[in-house]
Amino acid sequence: MHKHPKLSLIEHFQELPDPRIERTREHDLIDILVIAVCTLLCAGETFNDMEDFGHAKQDWFKTFLTLRNGIPSHDTFNRVFAALNPKEFLDCFLRWTQTLRQAVPQEIVALDGKALRRALNKNQSVKYVVSAWAESNGLVLGQLKVADKSNEITAVPELLRVLELGGCIVTVDAMGCQKKIAKEIIEADADYVLALKGNQETVREEVKTFLDQTLAEKAGPRLPAARLSKAAANLGVLETVEKDHGRMETRRYYQSDDLDWFADLGKWEALKSVGMVESTRESDGQRTVERRYYLSSLPRDVALFARAVRGHWGVENKLHWVMDVCFREDQSRARAGYAAENLATLRRLALNLLKREKTKKRGIKGKQLNASWNHAYLLRLLEI
Repeated sequence: MHKHPKLSLIEHFQELPDPRIERTREHDLIDILVIAVCTLLCAGETFNDMEDFGHAKQDWFKTFLTLRNGIPSHDTFNRVFAALNPKEFLDCFLRWTQTLRQAVPQEIVALDGKALRRALNKNQSVKYVVSAWAESNGLVLGQLKVADKSNEITAVPELLRVLELGGCIVTVDAMGCQKKIAKEIIEADADYVLALKGNQETVREEVKTFLDQTLAEKAGPRLPAARLSKAAANLGVLETVEKDHGRMETRRYYQSDDLDWFADLGKWEALKSVGMVESTRESDGQRTVERRYYLSSLPRDVALFARAVRGHWGVENKLHWVMDVCFREDQSRARAGYAAENLATLRRLALNLLKREKTKKRGIKGKQLNASWNHAYLLRLLEI
């Protein structure tokens, strides 16, 4: 084997424990993993794709892989990913991702779940993957599979414990708005912005009442500052306007650090502010207004609060959407053993490689096409 000296991906996954017994190892585990990730980098999806891709690129793979028994069959790919310990695979993924990650002060790390809609057997419920998305780095930091959406609550703390989050701002949707999760984030030396919805109905109503009344006072008849309440006078306000394809969206962000009214103040670890986002959308003569409410450990800095809220939406647009459109994750039928979870990790590994490659000014799908056409570009992706 003429192993390429810069393939750090191989170095980081070389020590991954092989789940197979010795006498059944006709193909090296690292060869299987590299062929699999290259298939995904080139827009392949299934175990059959991995086998066909390996045969099509066999001469090229021989330049840096052993391939002591040629290209593995699709059944071999299936068995290996079904048996591979997902925690050990994730540990390798985490260590490798940290080598790509750049230090960004107060980076937004968004935690959110996504369904694996077709990776299930008859009478099984839809499984979910909870991912951590680092917005400024454009990287998936880690992910965990859970049995159903309600179990996201238990997965979030587990994921928080294995990530390096010091100095970050962690954002979580309404399902993760829990006192325990707020405490875990603070103990990880990070800050939080937690969305409030029905699962914290009482808290949400308290926050809603306070912010709605404070905003009504501030937006009402103009009064001298001395006549405004402290909360209204100190309410942080920021407005942004976006126009795109005939649609206009105005977002107004409000943040207050006046919390004397909040009955549960001492129960939420390091709580320092509450916030609201009012989104007004105008399109085709229709106008809709939506308000969302938040708890946060951030001090009053409405620009930073707005950046955190906007950063959380990136997990939908830059991760979940890409997983379904470019990697067709929703269509994956892999469901034996740990296959669904391990392939979810492998897709996120491939996405990280594609995101970190900056020489090709194309979207993810364009980069995948270039990787499938050009061996030099595919090798460049592996060298990241």
